Amino acid sequence: MNWIEQVTILDLLVKGLIVGVVVSAPLGPVGVLCIQRTLNKGRWYGFVTGLGAALSDIGYALITGYGMSFMDDFLAKNQVLLQVVGSVMLFVFGIYTFRSNPVHSIRPVSSTPGSYLHNFVTAFFVTLSNPLIIFLFIGLFARFSFVMPGSPVGFQLVGYLAIVLGALLWWFGITYFVNKVRTRFNLRGIWILNRVIGIVVMLMSVAGFIYTILGKTMY
Repeated sequence: MNWIEQVTILDLLVKGLIVGVVVSAPLGPVGVLCIQRTLNKGRWYGFVTGLGAALSDIGYALITGYGMSFMDDFLAKNQVLLQVVGSVMLFVFGIYTFRSNPVHSIRPVSSTPGSYLHNFVTAFFVTLSNPLIIFLFIGLFARFSFVMPGSPVGFQLVGYLAIVLGALLWWFGITYFVNKVRTRFNLRGIWILNRVIGIVVMLMSVAGFIYTILGKTMY
């Protein structure tokens, strides 16, 4: 039995959830926009902003997965190498997240809340305007062996749906948290939260690298 056949639906769900959360967590322009709208317009305006970002993200995830699917033989024969490269890419991304200052992404927010659809669409296009997210997906897909050559379409669909669910769980959680501490949440809070996210990503990448070198499995 090869490594592809050993992957279960539960494995794929866990991997997809992790990918969805990691892609959504860094506080880039759309993350800051989500927090701004939660504080100024209300929690659900922030959440639909996250929904727009999640829809754009899954589009880039599909593009990444489709592109990597043409490398079936390479993926199957170089699983360990890809996991190492994926860990390194995630570590670099964690450093970038830690050193970045999301406060610079803050923009004036309209005094009128607008419709949920408007908030959804604007977040979608803000996220869509950053195609570099594909490189993050490449790192994550490589790290978690997410693209499985020869796997059924339905099996792959479960994985992509798990990515969406992971993203939605993140946006639901962050808007809930920000809404609860709205009276104490300030610019420094955004900066600290982004640094914590960067540290978590770096620790996860280091752990993944060590597990790979030791020949052990890590989600």
